[in-house]
Amino acid sequence: MAPPQGIGPLTATALVAAVGDATGFKNGRQFAAWLGLVPRQHSTGGKTTWLGITKGGNRYLRMLLIHGARAVLRVVDRKTDAWSRWLQGVQGRRGTNCASVAQANKTARVAWALLAKGDRYRRAA
Repeated sequence: MAPPQGIGPLTATALVAAVGDATGFKNGRQFAAWLGLVPRQHSTGGKTTWLGITKGGNRYLRMLLIHGARAVLRVVDRKTDAWSRWLQGVQGRRGTNCASVAQANKTARVAWALLAKGDRYRRAA
């Protein structure tokens, strides 16, 4: 069984040690927000403005996830699956740093789903 893209043994054990029971989070977005991987939001009068990444939460886990995402970005040009095409598009539109945070956010949400449901990672065909 291969872990999700960007998660190795060090990140996996750190996630399990820090989170413990992932069912304490309502969904993957709350988990990513706890890690500090979602944009800050300012809303008024029905208009939403997205600001920078919050950088709250667990600095160590966020660092591990972003470093894992950077490793994924190094090889994304050689792949043609849907996840890689999405990441190539984000990198082209927003740049490498934003793409690495987006990849880390997506990886954190997948990790939450695996931890909360007790499931195994199955790579998309």
